[in-house]
Amino acid sequence: MLRFFLSFWGAIFTTITMGIVAVAVTVGGIFWFYGRDLPSHEALARYQPPTISRIYSGEGELIDEFAKERRLFTAAEDIPDLVKQAFISAEDKNFYHHKGYDMRGIAAAGIEAVRSRGSNVRGASTITQQVMKNFLLSGERKAERKIKEIILAARLEETLEKDDILELYMNEIFLGQNSFGVTAAAQTYFNKTLAELAPHEAATLASMPKAPSDFHPVRRKERLMQRRNFVLEEMYENGYISKAVYEVEKEQPLRSVQNGDFESFRTALPPRDYFTDEIRRQLSDDFGEGEFFTGGFTVRATIDQEMQTEAAKALRTGLEKFDRQRGIWRGTGVTLEEDVLADETQWREALAAAEVPRDITLGGSWYPAVVLAVADQSLDVGVEGHSKIGRVPRSDIKWLKGNFFDNFTRGDVILVRGEGGETGNPETWSVRQVPEVQGGFVAMDVNSGRVLAMQGGFSYQHSVFNRATQAQRQPGSSFKPFVYAAALDSGYSPATIVVDAPIEINTPQGLWRPKNSSNKFYGPTPLRTGIEQSRNLMTIRLAQEVSMEVVAGYAERFGVYDRMGAFLANSLGAEETTLYKMVAAYAMFANGGERVEPTLVDRIQDRSGGTIYRHDDRDCVDCAAAQLPAGALPRIATHREQVMDPITAYQLTSMMKGVVDRGTASSVINLPVPTAGKTGTTNDSRDAWFVGFTSNIVAGCYIGYDQPRPMGRGAYGGTLCGPVFQQFMTKATEKYGGGSFRVPDGGHFIKIDRFTGARLANDASGDYVVAEYFRDGDEPIFGVTFDGGFAMGSNLPLFEEVQEQGRQVTTSTGGTAVLGPKATFGTISSGGLY
Repeated sequence: MLRFFLSFWGAIFTTITMGIVAVAVTVGGIFWFYGRDLPSHEALARYQPPTISRIYSGEGELIDEFAKERRLFTAAEDIPDLVKQAFISAEDKNFYHHKGYDMRGIAAAGIEAVRSRGSNVRGASTITQQVMKNFLLSGERKAERKIKEIILAARLEETLEKDDILELYMNEIFLGQNSFGVTAAAQTYFNKTLAELAPHEAATLASMPKAPSDFHPVRRKERLMQRRNFVLEEMYENGYISKAVYEVEKEQPLRSVQNGDFESFRTALPPRDYFTDEIRRQLSDDFGEGEFFTGGFTVRATIDQEMQTEAAKALRTGLEKFDRQRGIWRGTGVTLEEDVLADETQWREALAAAEVPRDITLGGSWYPAVVLAVADQSLDVGVEGHSKIGRVPRSDIKWLKGNFFDNFTRGDVILVRGEGGETGNPETWSVRQVPEVQGGFVAMDVNSGRVLAMQGGFSYQHSVFNRATQAQRQPGSSFKPFVYAAALDSGYSPATIVVDAPIEINTPQGLWRPKNSSNKFYGPTPLRTGIEQSRNLMTIRLAQEVSMEVVAGYAERFGVYDRMGAFLANSLGAEETTLYKMVAAYAMFANGGERVEPTLVDRIQDRSGGTIYRHDDRDCVDCAAAQLPAGALPRIATHREQVMDPITAYQLTSMMKGVVDRGTASSVINLPVPTAGKTGTTNDSRDAWFVGFTSNIVAGCYIGYDQPRPMGRGAYGGTLCGPVFQQFMTKATEKYGGGSFRVPDGGHFIKIDRFTGARLANDASGDYVVAEYFRDGDEPIFGVTFDGGFAMGSNLPLFEEVQEQGRQVTTSTGGTAVLGPKATFGTISSGGLY
């Protein structure tokens, strides 16, 4: 009997043991089979989640952000315990106790699935498992994925601390509304930081990982409320909040940005503009688009917000003035269907969806509106954001050709600006339109190259194409200073006489007969007058004598072109470049000929705060000193390349100051500080330019149609871009001031007659007198004026072919240059070359 008893229970024990072994072997085999080729969990220890790159102004204000996934990374130690507890209560209450997986939870989920016959399959994943699923596995619901999840979760628990795993989870999870991670979600739903969240708000965020679209605060408000209160109850059950707090918090209403209870964080961000988008474009090129959109860069921009506003205002004013002079109505090209106009709710929804610009402020904000009725003396318009039907009086369209019926129809979407009345409640409205003509504007510091303002068109939302940096346009006469710079640096002086007379040039395309804008010829004329009055023939003759190879070398050295064609037509600005490059080049004239590297960014920091780029690479010689002598300032060593002789730079600046004082820009530029610059107008007025500078700010403008075509009579650089420069620089000089242009060492002043180039006495005065700066050691020989005016000799070459050989001279910098042969002057002395 005893033997039978022992044999029976022995068999049972053996069977159980063998069963356990078999199960263990089977489970072990399954885990071995699925654990062979799993991705490395160790990479998560080095994982850096994609985060937002943010751009700040010089004053530290957030002005834009770029991201593929809107995520603000927050380290575990900076996430408040309340937020951690809410997510642990909602997702994994045993998080701090299990080893990566919760067998009790898995078993409970399995039993529930069996009981419901598969209709209620709920997850039993721990936070660690969710991390593995989100990072290394797919989201499909299969036993195979669950097994892999458990294996990787167990391995991860051996590699990382619990808080490190929680950090990965809370920064990676998607919580709806393009928000990834708890920090971005807190901002999106409540416009709060994590530290500002109340328990019911933390519980609301913790309710969303299951399925954000099913717990939307507007569309699924009741369901989200139920889930939120469940999380609050779990927080109470787990001892994270008291019963009193639980009772108060569960009674709180569900408030959110989406319900209109809080102002959206986006309202604090200005509309995206050309400046920040250009930063995005440049940094995407430098670092790669993927790294910029995911690297969590903190970018300190060079922008001056006040000056950026003024730049936009000045350019828009100039463009709108030109557009209104044409008197042609084009509108927005958007029309609402008649069937929505009868119902106010419908047309307001349709108007809100209309793709028209909403970022224009000129004389006030411009609003989208729909034309509801067209009468003989007025328009009735429904204005976005305004409940009252507005009225546009007939007097408002006196600038337009035709009347209301010629230009407007019911259903047209237009832009309007409020006129008169209280703010937000105007008496009448004025119709507005985005001009067809476009342009660009750039302003920067002449010494550092820091871009203070950039406007790439009338409206960024209307057209994102940045005409300041992307548009390749002919600079026209605004290129002439580079021809004169090459001449001055090659031995010429502002008093050198050059013939202003007809010239014919044989080219492969045929005979070229350039002419001055005035269609007149002025005979022998000093260089100064040539640039002040923008004489084309003088410039061409000068470029021919200096040689276009030398001129092209200067343009390339200043960064205007990468490779410039050595054709005489290019001396008049026929080859295309960008406004951005031209303004940067003019900055080198203004600062005494030192290299300037233009930049929109002062500094870039990575996600951990380390500086990875800094524009200002100057050395502060005395900054490490314990103290400085009374009244002394730290010395700053720039070590910048000298791209032009300082005396040449000053001579050219003085000549361009004459452009503003008495030349082609004198009628429109009138600033309280010394100002220099150059106008530019291309053939048929297809492009109009003005680039100018004071002692510390350089700014430039161009205006033209995107598809170049003539702008009509009176469209010149001085008349179109000059007022834009004047309007902006009036504000810029109020803020930044300005002074006399610095006179370099190594030279002396001599008074000359600016019309003839003749030397004058030191006490000479009058409009015809100008003090020119000459290098020490040069003893210029001035020409004499022939009685009776321009007595041209028979050997004056009125027509000349580009065939003659040049001669080699020593330049002011000690180098050599090849100069073309000079035109002889007959009985008029050339005065030599200085």
